[in-house]
Amino acid sequence: MNRFLKAMTVVAVAVALAVMVPPAFAKNMKPGKGVTVRPARATWNTGFFQEELVRRGLEELGYTVKKVKDLANPIFYNSVVLGDLDYWTNGWFPMHNAQLPKNFDEKAATYGYVAKAGGLGGYLVSKRDADKFGITSLDDFKRPEVKKAFDTNGDGKADLTACPPGWGCEKVIAHHMNAYGLNDDINPVKASYEAGMASEIGLYNSGGPVFFYTWTPNWTIYKLKPGKDVVWINVPEINPSEAQVGSEDRMTVKGVEGAVSDPLKMGFVVNDIRIVANKKFIAKNPAARKFFEVFTLPLSDISEQNTRMNEGEKSQKDIEKHAVEWIAKNTEKWNGWLEAARSAAK
Repeated sequence: MNRFLKAMTVVAVAVALAVMVPPAFAKNMKPGKGVTVRPARATWNTGFFQEELVRRGLEELGYTVKKVKDLANPIFYNSVVLGDLDYWTNGWFPMHNAQLPKNFDEKAATYGYVAKAGGLGGYLVSKRDADKFGITSLDDFKRPEVKKAFDTNGDGKADLTACPPGWGCEKVIAHHMNAYGLNDDINPVKASYEAGMASEIGLYNSGGPVFFYTWTPNWTIYKLKPGKDVVWINVPEINPSEAQVGSEDRMTVKGVEGAVSDPLKMGFVVNDIRIVANKKFIAKNPAARKFFEVFTLPLSDISEQNTRMNEGEKSQKDIEKHAVEWIAKNTEKWNGWLEAARSAAK
């Protein structure tokens, strides 16, 4: 009898330990094994880092992740609704709402926050010229002397480095030109944004005036620092585009460093950066869903990586190296995300 009780005690202890302490192999569970994932990423390179980190997370969970497709926003949103792609990390909301297909909510959804309230957008002008001409708003570009100072191609309009076609900000800038009557005063240049900003930095360094749109997180405000090199300026009034209606309270922002006023009428909604994924994919992959939900990055980390890209480390191998280095510096956080994802799949 004593032997029986002793044996039963040993069994009970073993069971208790098994419940209290997960087996070592649990840390290496591959809930995504056998599943191929089809990702996309936006055409702006300031979002490439996030994609690489999420890719690595999914791969550690056992998923096979196909080569990423670089797509304009509307093409991705249509593709994810059709089920041709599974996810991307570059959803900016509410800015992208106007680009979503009518059946988006039925077929796809947003998950987690890559950066909550991380997407700040607006117009900046070289500080020395803002001070010289008293520029505080887009309305000031209606003044002949201001237009002339910022006219780089001699067409009689101030040149604005703007957003390429297909970006959400392109539509907002076009709305501003119409809403504020600026089509005869400002020329939004829609060529490659990276090339356009490289030209602006060169122009600034040679003593010329600069006028551009940018957003955060971004390397641009590390190269041309708000308050020192450039200043954020206002829109004349808050006049929302169709996509911005209902978000007017997020278009005037307090405490913007380097702004000409506080609060600042930015004209762009402060956006949440979120992962967008196909609902069928999510339903079949709880581990991926949980990873999407818990994945989040400090803006400072994204901007630091973006700056490294701008300084020359912008190849795919460089981006992969940046991701590996970030994971090594944030091991506890990274492992916590993976553990949460594996637990969701049990």
